[in-house]
Amino acid sequence: MMVLTNFSWRPPQLSFFLVGIPGLEESQHWIALLLGALYFLALVGNFTILFIIWNDSSLHQPMYLFLAMLAAIDLVLASSTAPKALVVLLAHAHEIGYIVCLIQMFFIHAFSSMESGILVAMALDRYVAICHPLHHSTILHPGIIGHIGMVVLVRGVLLLIPFPILLKSLIFCHATVIRHAYCEHMAVVKLACSETTVNQAYGLSVALFVVGLDVLAIVISYALILQAVLKVPGSEARLKAFSTCGSHVCVILIFYVPGIFSFLTHRFGHHVPHHIHVLLATLYLLVPPALNPLVYGVKTQQIRQRVLRVFYIKGLI
Repeated sequence: MMVLTNFSWRPPQLSFFLVGIPGLEESQHWIALLLGALYFLALVGNFTILFIIWNDSSLHQPMYLFLAMLAAIDLVLASSTAPKALVVLLAHAHEIGYIVCLIQMFFIHAFSSMESGILVAMALDRYVAICHPLHHSTILHPGIIGHIGMVVLVRGVLLLIPFPILLKSLIFCHATVIRHAYCEHMAVVKLACSETTVNQAYGLSVALFVVGLDVLAIVISYALILQAVLKVPGSEARLKAFSTCGSHVCVILIFYVPGIFSFLTHRFGHHVPHHIHVLLATLYLLVPPALNPLVYGVKTQQIRQRVLRVFYIKGLI
């Protein structure tokens, strides 16, 4: 006699179904227009930043080299999210292969970690430039900058590679619908019918470690900067010192505030509508890459002047 058992499968053989923005199906074309505009800005802005820094040797300084790293990371982060999200929202191509889902998940979370690491490196650069200006080029020489970039890259890879490895050990029963616009780690974990305690604990630990450690390092850097600036005589000198940090502070707020809000609502905001969470989580991955080049283009004179030269608007320089 045949015994019926619960159907279960191991992921590599099947695909997932990305819903998009659940609950906002009638507005998804407008949402796609917004996401497409943000992705276009991210591509144009970050490629422009990379082009200008690459071709102008006078910008091969710590601040701009870190900015180039940030632009490269933003390009990967936006390109890991937007194309599939747009296909889901516009063409209703909801299916995504399991391996492709794991790859997307790894790139999104790993490069988010790398962006956080580069923001710490940029805070370190501002600290050295303001607190130890005479030794800036000696402390942050190209070799050190390269090592910092490598540490940020390796940290992102090593911390996030367990995500797909741990997910491959899970068993999924029937449920293959991801109520999200992309393969977000916890959204996939919640579909499993096997024990997920290790996955959830590791995901929470990585998030707290990366964000907690990086935010602490940034806060300490700016506390030391503030202490040094307040000792500088003259309000004009203080204002000039603060203005050199303005663009970096804006980028920090753009990255961390929505990210922390999305993280908290995903785990603890049970009363927040799901479509609000998904929309914010998607915008969080596209808004910083789109706005970072604009922030640095507007607030950094060297970048602004070179952008204007590229587009031959000499009358505005």
